[in-house]
Formats: sequence, C-alpha cells, structure tokens
Amino acid sequence: MTPSTDLNIPLFERAKALIPGGVNSPVRAFKAVGGTPRFVKRAQGAYFWDANDQRFIDYIGSWGPMILGHGHPAVLEAVQKAALEGFSFGAPTEREVELAEEILSLVPSMEMIRLVSSGTEAGMSAIRLARGATGRSKFIKFEGCYHGHADSLLVKAGSGLATFGNATSAGVPPEVVQHTIVLEYNNVAQLEEAFALHGKELACVMIEPIAGNMNFVRASVPFMKRCRELCTEYGALLVLDEVMTGFRVALGSAQSVYAQSIPGFKPDLTVLGKVIGGGMPLAAFGGPRAIMEHLAPLGAVYQAGTLSGNPVATACGLTTLREIRKPGFFDALAARTRSLVDGLSQAAKDEGVPFSADCEGGMFGFFLLPELPQNYAQVLKTDGARFNTLFHGLLDRGVYIAPALYEAGFVSAAHTAEDIATTVAAAREVFKTLQK
Repeated sequence: MTPSTDLNIPLFERAKALIPGGVNSPVRAFKAVGGTPRFVKRAQGAYFWDANDQRFIDYIGSWGPMILGHGHPAVLEAVQKAALEGFSFGAPTEREVELAEEILSLVPSMEMIRLVSSGTEAGMSAIRLARGATGRSKFIKFEGCYHGHADSLLVKAGSGLATFGNATSAGVPPEVVQHTIVLEYNNVAQLEEAFALHGKELACVMIEPIAGNMNFVRASVPFMKRCRELCTEYGALLVLDEVMTGFRVALGSAQSVYAQSIPGFKPDLTVLGKVIGGGMPLAAFGGPRAIMEHLAPLGAVYQAGTLSGNPVATACGLTTLREIRKPGFFDALAARTRSLVDGLSQAAKDEGVPFSADCEGGMFGFFLLPELPQNYAQVLKTDGARFNTLFHGLLDRGVYIAPALYEAGFVSAAHTAEDIATTVAAAREVFKTLQK
C-alpha cells in the first residue's frame, strides 16, 4: 500500500491538529518505533482491522484486558443488557456487589475491595490508604515499574543507593516526590539498605510482581520473599500492583504464583485493573478488613468517584471473570502463550538472532538479548533500532505487537494454533534480516 492510499495517514494528521501528539495515550503515537499509528476500525476475536480494513493478529489486546478476545458473545450480551438498563446511576447496584464477591473469592488476601475506574486511580488510592493506615509518609517503588501517572509515582532513581526520586515528568514539583524512594528491581541488598535507613518511616512498598512496562521482567522469588519479610518486620504494607497481572497470569493472579514458592505469601494490599473490567474502564484495590476500614465513609482516608462501580463496566468485568474461571481455561491459555514464546525463541535461534523470552499465563515478553534481564538497566541494553525493524517487519506481515520495546504482550483465548504459527513464520522472515 502506498502512503497516498493509506487512510491512517490523513486520520493521524487530523488527530495531531486536535489532540496532543495525535493520541490520547503516548505509546499509541508510534514515537518509539517511527511510522504512522494504525487507527482501529473494528475488532473481533484475536484480530483488529485498521482504517484500510487491513487485518492484524492482535497481541496487545487493549494492553491486557481482552483475555477472552474481542467481542466475546457472553460478554457482549451482558454489556448490551446492562446498557439497556442504564449507563450510570451514581448509586449502588447489585452487580457491583456481585463483582466484589467474585474477585474476593479468587484472591484470598483480600477481604474487602473498593471499585474505581482506572489503574492510576487504584494505585494512588492504595498508597493514600497505606499512608493513612500506618501514619507514615514514605514509600518504596522500583525503577521500571509503572503504577499509573499519579504525581508521586512519576519518579526515577537518584545516583546513590536508597535515594529519593526525581520527577520524570514536567509539572511534578520536587516536594511532591520527596517521600518516594526508588530502588533497583530485584536488588535485595539495596532493598535491605533502604529499610535499614528508612524502615520505620515507610508506609509501604509498591511493586509489580511481574513488571509489564519494562517489557516482561519478573521479581525473583528471593526478592519477593525479602520484600514480604522486611515489610512485616518494619510494619510497612506490601502493595502488589496487579493491574496487569491480575487474572491475566493465573486465576489467582500473580500472588498465587508466588505463594507456590513462598509458604503463606500474601500482600497487604492488591491493586487490580484491566481484566476485571473486561475491556471497559474499571479497576480496584483491596486488602484485609482492618486496613480497608480506614477508607471513607468508615474511616478518615477519603476516596470517591462518580463512575466507580459503573453498571455497564461491572457487567463486562463480571462476565469476563465468570468465563475465565471455567475449568481448564488457564491451562489452555498458558499452553497457547508458551507455544508462541517457544516458537519465537526457536526461530530466533535458527536465524542466529540474540533472543530471550518469558511468559506466565496469558502474558509474555521478549528481548533481543541473549539472557533475560532482571532490572530496568539491563532492559535498556536491548538494541532499539533492531527492535524497531522487528516491529515494522511484523506489522507489514499483519502481526501487531506493542509499538515499544518496553511493553509486554498478551495472548487471548481467541488466538488459535494457526495464529501462533503465522506469527512465528512472520517473525522468522524478519529475523533473517536481523542476522549479524
């Protein structure tokens, strides 16, 4: 297709005149990889079609929520029925109670839950709750972990160990991030030093158990175990950000995966999003009753939202959760994801391209590196130019992966063995061009 006939180009030009960068979320702009974003016209199952009606195998799935694929019949029916009953009430509904019951039945670490509308909202509210429950101000996060765009979370590490963060976004005053401590992911020694220096002042440690915004990097079992031990020892709360991993990597979410290796493991607070909304704006945070009762209207920690527990979003999320808890669902999803990762790895090996990959449940990631990185600094060693060649090579062959090397990928129940084989074949063709 020539540029003059590509309908995505004039759409992008129109968008840039009206919307900053032409997009409503930065990674969509293709700035990291170059070229013109694909404007999605429609989606079904494992595919979407752009403005040119070109079909793509979709491995972002709205960045994780579409675990059943696009337009699942049961979900579609539930959403249509809910919409007929009303879009929003600003008052309680039975369905939000049912959704809370469903989530709590699958995540034993939570006894109570608060529904909100976005992962950012859930993350910032969890930190506020941790501070209110402990009476402390400081908290730890890890470089490469993204917890939404709340001001106090848009920080990076300083030059020394256990240093306070510097804002990574304009518009965030230094005093807003003065209580945020940023450490290296999977660095036990640095974690222990931070607690030795600040332990009695820490409200919480917030961590993605499997980071999805430096591609796919999992916390090692010893590191996660030490996070739990130190939080318990010093009276800080361990907050697991499972916006991305929640009900995506396992039916019990990532915390259930770590509990298999760490006896009795559970977080104090859990942040959820994406899959629990099934593709509609919905997120949540929850934990033990004693902590959650600090929230208004029971306690002094204020949090509110006009669209929280939206009746259409809860219908979408509730039906999604009921579908994924059916017997055998996650075994099949994990096997499908593993077949993709193994196929890509073998193709890269055959063509002599440095490559490493990992997956859990329906979430995966890969790097143009000989070994899996363990932290953000190691992720940065990936050759960006070679990744961009891979991205556009796959795009030209009808395969859509994240337009940035720092993002994880997602497989849905709608992806078929043929989709996986087509993807691997396309990648093999591009790997041939990446040979050293």
